[in-house]
Amino acid sequence: MNTTENIEEDWLFEITPKNKFFTLNLKEVWQYRDLLFLFVKRDVVNVYKQTVLGPLWYLIQPLFTSLTFTIIFNNLAGITTGIVPPFLFNLAGITVWNYFTSCLTGTSNTFGSNAGIFGKVYFPRLIVPISIMISNLLKFGIQFFIFMAFYVYYYFQGATISINITTVFFPFLIILMGVLGLGLGMVISSLVTKYRDFSYLIGFGVQLLMYLSAVMYPMALIQSKIPEYAWLVQYNPLAYIIEITRYMLLGIGGFSVFGLLYTIILTFIVFISGLLIFNKTEKTFIDTV
Repeated sequence: MNTTENIEEDWLFEITPKNKFFTLNLKEVWQYRDLLFLFVKRDVVNVYKQTVLGPLWYLIQPLFTSLTFTIIFNNLAGITTGIVPPFLFNLAGITVWNYFTSCLTGTSNTFGSNAGIFGKVYFPRLIVPISIMISNLLKFGIQFFIFMAFYVYYYFQGATISINITTVFFPFLIILMGVLGLGLGMVISSLVTKYRDFSYLIGFGVQLLMYLSAVMYPMALIQSKIPEYAWLVQYNPLAYIIEITRYMLLGIGGFSVFGLLYTIILTFIVFISGLLIFNKTEKTFIDTV
């Protein structure tokens, strides 16, 4: 028997160390697409497993949050939403915002929560955050369905709301929101492996970021009321996504071409940076987690 022929046998896959910082190997993710599907299924099934209400929590959270915002910010604080009912105005922003936060918080502790799996078997680590982004689309779909139900209700009640031609680009806007959350989540997840403080700050940071993202008020309001602090919102890409969402679905606010281009460029930079940092961290994280 020829030993040389056995050694030189062609292999279906070859796993080699990633020595280059810019080696992303996205082709390998596609080769493991079946595993990606299994992770997506796991995320969907396990989130509310052994809970009484189960998937109903997908509905309860945005509805109660929108109701709270309507009472506090619109009724007590007097923030006006123009011709759009305040509850529908808030529900539109919260529905999109929830998808971003789900992607961000879900991927922010990827290495820590999956250390047991990562330390035992090899597969592209990028599959885990990507699966979180995809599985959260189901949650977004349920919440968006509820939004559309209230949209139809208010429409037949005589509310002046309208969908314009730009609504066809709404799926692109959601993907943009998810990719931004995924990129930031991968950066934070990489930092958490060395600095555990970030895991404690993520909840507070998300809450603070929500107030700077025009979720419960129009961007024009902060520009007119406190223009000296308006830059905090104007340089926030999330605020543009939420503002454009309301323009597409409710016909309120404005469509800023500059804001959209700024958001696309910044999202691309954050996502690529997150990929590179994530790729570098996966080589050595097991020694620090």
